[in-house]
Amino acid sequence: MASDLPKGSTPSDVDDGAAQESSAPSCVMTFNAADPSGAGGTAGDVATLAAMGAHALPVTTALLMRDSAEVFDQHAIDAEAIAEQARTVLEDITVAGWKVGFLGSAEGVSAVAEVLSDYPDIPLVSYLPNLGWLDDDMASQYLESFRELILPATEVLVGNHKTLTDFLLPDWDSDRPASPRELAVAAAEHGTRYVLVTGVMLPAKGTTGQFIDNVLASAQGALTGEKFELFEVSFVGAGDTLAAALASLLAVGSELQAAVGEALQFLDQSLDAGFRPGMGNIIPDRFFWALPPEDGENPELAEGGEPETDGAAPNEPLTPPGGSRRVH
Repeated sequence: MASDLPKGSTPSDVDDGAAQESSAPSCVMTFNAADPSGAGGTAGDVATLAAMGAHALPVTTALLMRDSAEVFDQHAIDAEAIAEQARTVLEDITVAGWKVGFLGSAEGVSAVAEVLSDYPDIPLVSYLPNLGWLDDDMASQYLESFRELILPATEVLVGNHKTLTDFLLPDWDSDRPASPRELAVAAAEHGTRYVLVTGVMLPAKGTTGQFIDNVLASAQGALTGEKFELFEVSFVGAGDTLAAALASLLAVGSELQAAVGEALQFLDQSLDAGFRPGMGNIIPDRFFWALPPEDGENPELAEGGEPETDGAAPNEPLTPPGGSRRVH
């Protein structure tokens, strides 16, 4: 009887190949600037995606001159070079999710949008950072291109409350802050389905401390969110971390509201374990879950006094929360 196996292969070869393919991580392509501080940009995206069990495909859009405190300058990558980076990889690797960060220039925005337009069914999470380091003319051109070309392709737009208000509602002059729903309505006018608004200040109540809200909203209203106690320190890279974590979860087909909850919890724990590598701001520790217990700290005990291992062998390597090849 004729065999259906590829010439020169054995049944065990085929089984091994199938097993490797089924356990491969989801691939997420991220378009972002190279950040030599490692706080955000492609470096932060690669760390976050790896921590979430995904495989990063980083496309560099600009070179930042920065430390852990501030951005001093940036050099945009040629638009054709951005597109060629992406298309070379896309001819070889199947992408399950997109994440957009800083794209360097209006021309870079256009190049990325053209790539994205060929894959409309892949979920896109876009993060809009504060662009205070750009001069006014460059920032205006960049934001206009982002508004016209990236927002229509975006599933979820992530950003700080003030940054999104300035971007989506530049003429807002009310005494009260714009609500997440109002920001979502403005984003929907450009084709974006959802906004994830961070840093919404909540009224302080007595001595319980200051809290901020993080809200996922559509044009119909707020959908879900998480309240965090306000840290008394400054972070850099938090927005990139949240957006990349969410992109990882959507890439494996997670339901949006559940994915947002998991991504926010991942961010909160990353910030809680954050560290200051220099004299500037604190950087999120995306591998908080892999840290050994501190001296004198006992691992959580299961019934019977044995450490909780989730069924893993005592010497089994640590894996991302939720298991190997599965995000958070």
